[in-house]
Amino acid sequence: MSSDYPSDFLDLLNSVKARRPRTVIQHILKYGLVTSQELKDIYGYNHPPRAIRDARELGIPLVTYFVKGTDGRSIAAYRFGDPSTQKNVLSKSAGRTTIYKTSKQSLIEKYGSKCFIYFETMDESILQVDHRVPYEIEGERDERNLDRYMLLSPSANRAKSWTCEHCMNWKTKDISFCVKCFWAYPENYEHIAGKKQKIISIIFTGDEIKDYERLVELSGIENVQNTIKEILHKHLK
Repeated sequence: MSSDYPSDFLDLLNSVKARRPRTVIQHILKYGLVTSQELKDIYGYNHPPRAIRDARELGIPLVTYFVKGTDGRSIAAYRFGDPSTQKNVLSKSAGRTTIYKTSKQSLIEKYGSKCFIYFETMDESILQVDHRVPYEIEGERDERNLDRYMLLSPSANRAKSWTCEHCMNWKTKDISFCVKCFWAYPENYEHIAGKKQKIISIIFTGDEIKDYERLVELSGIENVQNTIKEILHKHLK
């Protein structure tokens, strides 16, 4: 398969050393494509879109399409896009890494060590920096603008990545659509991935866990959310 690509493109592909994007690249070089199921089953990546995103953020053109999985369901598959759209992998990687590190410290200084989605304070070592509007949609617009980034816990980052990749806007790439979305601006949004919804993330810690357990006892685990809504409705009424 590698003989199908220009030599300068192959040089750039082989220059990638980071494990996740290199895994994606080498698998595609060998087999022509890689599926989300293969990334999970063969390489142990429980969140395959993150590995794909790592490669794209290094400037590797990847095309997403869908194939049938072993269970007959439709799953994502990825192959190389037009080599002429490649970017300078090494310089982009080094530059973006520096920007992320600087942005993380600046965001923590401005907002505190907390996840923008869950609004919970946590150890800064586990927080990750992410673009508010996905890089795949907004591209390289003013990379050094702090307001383009947000701090996310690992679970929030995975949830955002999955939602964005399955959103109707992933193909149309309307930046104004993303700007109004919860996953980009949870502090001020109009929709959640295109749906007219509102969300409150509630995390119970310390003594609050007793309240959570009491809610489960009263309503059952599947109805906790509805019980909280009923309590709020009665209180606000």
